[in-house]
Amino acid sequence: MLLSPRRTFVAALFLTATQIAFAQAPKTVFLEELTWTELRSQIQAGKTTILIPIGATEQSGPDVALGKHNIRVKVLSQRIAEGLGNALVAPVIAYVPEGNYAPPTSHMRFPGTITIPDDVFQKTLESAANSFKVHGFKNIVFLGDHGGYQNDIKKAVAQLNKSWAGSPARAILPPEYYAASSDGYAEILRKRGYRDDEIGTHAGLADTSLQLAVAPQMVRQDSLRNGPKLGLADGVYGGDPRRSSAEIGQLGIDNIVTQTVKALKAETAAR
Repeated sequence: MLLSPRRTFVAALFLTATQIAFAQAPKTVFLEELTWTELRSQIQAGKTTILIPIGATEQSGPDVALGKHNIRVKVLSQRIAEGLGNALVAPVIAYVPEGNYAPPTSHMRFPGTITIPDDVFQKTLESAANSFKVHGFKNIVFLGDHGGYQNDIKKAVAQLNKSWAGSPARAILPPEYYAASSDGYAEILRKRGYRDDEIGTHAGLADTSLQLAVAPQMVRQDSLRNGPKLGLADGVYGGDPRRSSAEIGQLGIDNIVTQTVKALKAETAAR
């Protein structure tokens, strides 16, 4: 059936408007910077992987700002999404388990740390993942930047995949992400002559160097370089951050991104 000239004009106008709207969509991988129609178009075009960055609001010694994990995981997630090519990045989850508050334990002994119960955290992860599944995402990937809640993420992923059995959606926790930022990065530093009593496990040389590479404004470098050696009472665990640098931090950042992108490409290809 032939369309009337008026209908042909309306169809052409609609197509042109759609093309213009798509062309004007921002060049971003961050979901929260898109409109819902832009997001729908990207999912329909094949961007069906969503990265859920999980940070923490916690102390990291007197020289690193409280939002260290939140900023770092956002930057890393952006680079990983860009490396994958078919992924978007969800808003950062900044409220995570950090110990008890009555009485205060773990990082909660330091002002500014925020904690939530493990079961609340797990439900938050499951609710976010189910939301993304509803909207058409097939690979829901959790990237946890902090060691304390890795088992909670594993439990949430297991529960999600159990409930999603038979559907095309899958929850994924790539172990390479945290392994590359902890043991893997420590090995890189050892090969460059740094000692374990410098590298540390929290707020030491490794942790601080990673932060200098992604957000140097969050590190108080004057007091870091000129202050005394810090310890447990200061919130620095088993390390000495005074020789931290953005240059060695970048080695860790590049390794985390490379290993995680490689692992996720293999995971999704296998499926």
